[in-house]
Amino acid sequence: MQYSSLQIESGEIQESLSQTVSSLIEQITPELPHSSFVTDLAFIMIIGAVITLAFFKIKQPLIIGYLFAGMIIGPLSPLWAWILPDGGPSSELTGGVGILSDIFTLNLFAEIGVILLLFVIGIEFPYAKIKSIGRVAIGVGTLGLLSTLGAVFYIATALGLNFMDSLFIAAALSISSTAIIVKIFEEMGTIKRESSILVLGILIVEDVIAVILISSLQSIALVGSVSIESVLVIVLVAAGLIGGTFTVGTKLIPPLIDRVAASEHREILLLSVLGVCFGYALLANIVGLSVAIGAFLAGVLVAESKSAEVAKILSSPIKDMFVAIFFISVGALMDISQLGNYIYIAIALIAVAIGMKFGGNMIGNFLFRQKRVKSLRSAFALAAPRGEFSIVIVKAGVDIGAVSSFLFPLIGVISIVTAFLSPFLVKAGDKIIPSLQEKDE
Repeated sequence: MQYSSLQIESGEIQESLSQTVSSLIEQITPELPHSSFVTDLAFIMIIGAVITLAFFKIKQPLIIGYLFAGMIIGPLSPLWAWILPDGGPSSELTGGVGILSDIFTLNLFAEIGVILLLFVIGIEFPYAKIKSIGRVAIGVGTLGLLSTLGAVFYIATALGLNFMDSLFIAAALSISSTAIIVKIFEEMGTIKRESSILVLGILIVEDVIAVILISSLQSIALVGSVSIESVLVIVLVAAGLIGGTFTVGTKLIPPLIDRVAASEHREILLLSVLGVCFGYALLANIVGLSVAIGAFLAGVLVAESKSAEVAKILSSPIKDMFVAIFFISVGALMDISQLGNYIYIAIALIAVAIGMKFGGNMIGNFLFRQKRVKSLRSAFALAAPRGEFSIVIVKAGVDIGAVSSFLFPLIGVISIVTAFLSPFLVKAGDKIIPSLQEKDE
């Protein structure tokens, strides 16, 4: 048989793969439309498990595996756009094509992941620990954020972005990702370090400032000026919620949890602590703050009870599942196929944002006379990751028509790249610090 008869055109291969994958999906879920969330969740769990196992075997952080899995199976993946060009399932949100389609519902579950992640971390930090770093966290966090915002705004303008685009992207890149940093600390087993406690305090401060930034930027975009009243209201509400938690909340909630725990019924205890978690997240959302702040404060209240360790053990498996969904869905929304269109802008902004975040936090730690090792570890941890709030800030600008639509995929690419860099920066810091200690000796 001649070799020419065995040659298959690229279009025929593509069509064959499309038919094979579509047929496989129909066989797996004959009674379910592929847009069903159950189908999407099944693919997330199966493919996510396989890829994260591979990353674990090669000794890479699982968070990178989650993001990579999302990029592979998401509707914006170039892989599935090639395999399923015509008849594949598509996402109404993204207009893309691929294995995942119900991204909106996945994002709802992803938000649950962030809430549970911050809640379980809050259990690690009782009130005494939080109080010890309060003043330093506010000072260092504010300085690091504002210095980054100013530098990125200047560079973005120099790169040719208009005023509003530069302002929104600068605000987005000034906020470090709480979810990514906390997950890295968990995986590395460093969550209880003194520097990690400081980092968490700074992240909470940044979350409050992020809420203020969103309100202020929308005001600037719509009416051309900043509403001082709205900024003051947010600051007062945040202070009231935190103050009320550490005064009234610590006297009411922990005794109630201990009373439930006395029944020695773990299901009831789990429901009770989750009720505190989501109740506080709801309260924070109602008063206009981040649900992450509410969830963290709920964890702090549970930490004051005698049953804190049991509550953490019960909540952790649920948290792990939803956190995985969060990071996979973030990866799924990133349009890496258009990376070449703004790669140079992305590289420049990433370099400036990381450099200024590191430098701003180091200066803040120096001004507040923190130990050098503690300062370096916190600066390395906060330097790179941008994530949930960065995406929210840019999306808010796109939704009201204040900024160019290309900023959303741009911030998506930056979030992915910085998430990949973050674990390596933290590890680099851990390698550099011992050598500095030896020089001091």
